Amino acid sequence: MYDPLAVPGFSRLTTPEDEARQHPWLAHQLSQRHFRSSGDERKLRRMKAVYYGLMSEVDAALGRVFAALKESGRWDDTMIVFTSDHGEQMGDHWLIGKCGYFDASYHIPLILRVPGAKGGAVVDCFTENVDIMPTMLDYIGAEIPGQCDGLSLRPFLEGHAAPANWRSEAHWEFDFRDPTDDTAERALGLTLHQCTMNIVRDARYKYVHFTKLPPLFFDLEKDPGEFVNRADDPAYLPHVLEYAQKLLSWRMNHDEQTLTHIALTPDGPVERRARLY
Repeated sequence: MYDPLAVPGFSRLTTPEDEARQHPWLAHQLSQRHFRSSGDERKLRRMKAVYYGLMSEVDAALGRVFAALKESGRWDDTMIVFTSDHGEQMGDHWLIGKCGYFDASYHIPLILRVPGAKGGAVVDCFTENVDIMPTMLDYIGAEIPGQCDGLSLRPFLEGHAAPANWRSEAHWEFDFRDPTDDTAERALGLTLHQCTMNIVRDARYKYVHFTKLPPLFFDLEKDPGEFVNRADDPAYLPHVLEYAQKLLSWRMNHDEQTLTHIALTPDGPVERRARLY
């Protein structure tokens, strides 16, 4: 369906060894056969062309679902949510699969259609997968549990501006521990529980925190491909500290919340929800 010679190329340095110099974790990841992409560009282009074909197959299948909804008279009372669980490195940075801290593994689609919507809009705000559940509950009139970390996207779907306190960044984490294989632990000098990283990324900067490895800091405005680590650049040290503190505060704000909204009183449990925006 797609010509391998016509698909876009790959965002990467000249060799895997050049990429590996960025960080010890990346060097280790590139040493793993299942995550290192082929050096044969023709093979990689064929793989990307097949991937595009699979995307077109999904489009066609969705078309059949939408047609069935219309034919059955349910199109006008059905909410459509199209998203995915992860991205794909597809040869960028010489990696295959999903892993680590690069945007290619985490920047995913989100397309929403709600009954009665008129026209369409592209919203340039940060959302996360945790927003989908409260959005769906909001539209069906169900209660949104106080423990939800996400927020309803209804304001955007109804054409309103972003709430004043809407998130200004996205967060994710990658846990690379493997109880069946201690290769990463031995290669990087980590314990099983230290095989993890946390990331905060806004419109300009990205900070990557490892439990027991050096951090990474990218200036995405100057370096959208994420090739230059600025964590040790004196000019960026104030930003590195700011984002390390921002990530710590975010994690503290989202600690275990199963019962934090509830107090047991002589009159029974009392719940008070946190302010959403």
